[in-house]
Parts: sequence; structure tokens; C-alpha cells
Amino acid sequence: MARVCQVTGKKPITGHKISHSNIKTNRRFLPNLKTKRFYLAEEEKWITLKLSTEGLRTINKKGLYVVVKEMRAEGAKV
Repeated sequence: MARVCQVTGKKPITGHKISHSNIKTNRRFLPNLKTKRFYLAEEEKWITLKLSTEGLRTINKKGLYVVVKEMRAEGAKV
């Protein structure tokens, strides 16, 4: 399963791990993902989303139904 937020599209990025002696080795920075169940009252069903914490804040701000409608408009299966 990909480590991608379903709402914001955040995914891992790459960078350097820098040691005490300033040696740079490649590493990945992973998004802070949470799996969360929501009750979609308009459709009377539960949905499970894999979200970053920024995605959770987006749902709190806009509302679940608006976010799900936008996701479906972009072609995501929810």
C-alpha cells in the first residue's frame, strides 16, 4: 500500500541524513499518515481513509461530505 494521503496527496520525499561528521546519506521523509474511519451521514455508511494530519484538519475545516465530493470529482474511489 502506498504511503500517500488520500485527501492532500502528500507522499514521501527524499533528503539527506547528516551524521556528526557531516557525511550525507540518502533517506526518506515519510508523511504523518493515520488510518481513520468516518461516518458519512448523507450516504449513511462508514468510510475508511488514509490521511495525513493536514488532511484531518482539512476535513475539520471544510466538512467530510465536501471533501469526499471533491475527491470523487478528481476520480478517487471513496
